Amino acid sequence: MTRLFRSFLLAALAAAFVTSGSGVYGQNNGGGGGDTNINFAQPIAGVDIDAQGVLKVRQFDPRVARERLMAARQMRDNDLMRGSKLRKVSLQRLEAALQEQLAAGGAIGDDLKALAGLTSIQYVFYYPETRDIVVAGPAEGFVADPTERYVGIQSGKPTVLLEDLATALRAYAPGQPATGVISVSIDPTQEGLQRMQQFLASVRGRVQPSDAARLAAGLKNNLGLQDVTIRGIPTDTHFARVLVEADYRMKLIGIGLERLPMRFQSYVDRANPSAVAANAMERWYFQPRYDGIAVSEDGLAMKINERGVELVGENERVAGGKRTITRRVNKASQAFCQEFTNKFPAIADQVRVYAELRQLMDISIAAAYIQQQDFYGQAEWAMPVLGNESALAVQTYTAPEQVETAVNAVWRGNTLMTPLGGGVQMMPRKALAKETLVVDREGRNNEIKQSAGPSDLKDGQWWWD
Repeated sequence: MTRLFRSFLLAALAAAFVTSGSGVYGQNNGGGGGDTNINFAQPIAGVDIDAQGVLKVRQFDPRVARERLMAARQMRDNDLMRGSKLRKVSLQRLEAALQEQLAAGGAIGDDLKALAGLTSIQYVFYYPETRDIVVAGPAEGFVADPTERYVGIQSGKPTVLLEDLATALRAYAPGQPATGVISVSIDPTQEGLQRMQQFLASVRGRVQPSDAARLAAGLKNNLGLQDVTIRGIPTDTHFARVLVEADYRMKLIGIGLERLPMRFQSYVDRANPSAVAANAMERWYFQPRYDGIAVSEDGLAMKINERGVELVGENERVAGGKRTITRRVNKASQAFCQEFTNKFPAIADQVRVYAELRQLMDISIAAAYIQQQDFYGQAEWAMPVLGNESALAVQTYTAPEQVETAVNAVWRGNTLMTPLGGGVQMMPRKALAKETLVVDREGRNNEIKQSAGPSDLKDGQWWWD
């Protein structure tokens, strides 16, 4: 072969988190509308982490999800289980309800765990008259799916989780330095890259199309396990697992080992081996689009307008087991990233982990805004329960430390392409920079804030519509 392995472009993948749906939910925007025909025909996918912290894919029987959904829909005469276009949650009152349950020695209620069915956080409000810090967004009745995560009974969207909110608030806690970057990266080790190069050299010029499976296995074995690096949040949280899974499964899609439930071209579908440099890798990672934040003139009402999530690429070369960034342009990689970015809203509607990723980006921006505006100080609230791991434990998962390499071998002409596997990176405070923020001079945010406030709530009430 004259051009054996002209490209081994993004090959190794890694994943995490026990709980995700994979293209099984039809979606709508929540609120008070009729039922969406949620599709539970496909197996629900997620991943497991073993005791050594190694991640593997797992699937769940969708019949369990259908049974739970039907049972939950029978409860919609309950106020909590009704849909709402805008549901408000007071963080201090939520914490008081949580503290009461914890003091009683019982389990935390599903209503608290699922944040009263919020499917996104769109607003942050501060009410000086009652000193309530409030988050708000659409909500609906919810049910635990087979992965034991909560989803809306109308749309199938994941609900915002108490544990994820607590993780984000702790990253931007009262009286503490702000977290600069929240990120995950999954990378082959230097030793693994060296072994891979040695393996490629040992078979160069002596392979045929029938050897594809053997060569893919050889690459996987020589690359070995890949390392997971998480910054900005504790590694043993659900928040961290979502970031890792989103990264992992995006790279599976890129190298053609997972297909989206829509028309979509993977990277390997697009790649032209003749246009790829030898020893080249593509690195892809998610980041928020930082525009779309609108604040009231007094700063007491912030809205996170619907924004996309971007997939961006970085070109690298491997030599001597080391990776260096290049300035090379890979049109196939660019096209893959652009289509993923353009279709991200539709993908998030169909594949749960991407809806969760978008949720976490918005939760982090909301938490950063609360800290930036010093609502903690204005409310004289130190977050004694939500911010305290000994009171509310969120670091309860096995931390993802390593992942199994996944390799896909694809023949194009006389070239064997073995794409190799990026990350997720968010800087929530960047969304709050002066050059990014939009001032709501028409007063729409304040109008929504004042449409229903916390002044007339009953004792123990922490959410309202």
